[in-house]
Amino acid sequence: MNDWDEVLAFALALPNAELSTSYGRPAVKVNGKAFVYPGREAGSFAIASPLPEKELLMETDPDIFWETAHYRGWPAVLVRYGSADRERIEIVITRAWWDRLKKPQREAFGDRP
Repeated sequence: MNDWDEVLAFALALPNAELSTSYGRPAVKVNGKAFVYPGREAGSFAIASPLPEKELLMETDPDIFWETAHYRGWPAVLVRYGSADRERIEIVITRAWWDRLKKPQREAFGDRP
């Protein structure tokens, strides 16, 4: 994903996702819970991610997934625009969306990606 517009297009294509705000900045939410944000670092955006998964992403693909002190200890990982593994990034976004679904929505979608 090369820019915020591409991130938005993918995230908003997920069922029930909507453009909103979080802390006064744009965010994509489902059920009122944000899962994708433009981030605070130039050249990156942020995806909500459980801390153990975030650590694994940063360990296995540090050129794609990273954090600053601002995000340390927070369940969100930064993603660099233009990273080569678009499919993996889409899976991480879809997981973040799935994590915020209500139980009936999860059942309708299926297992966590």
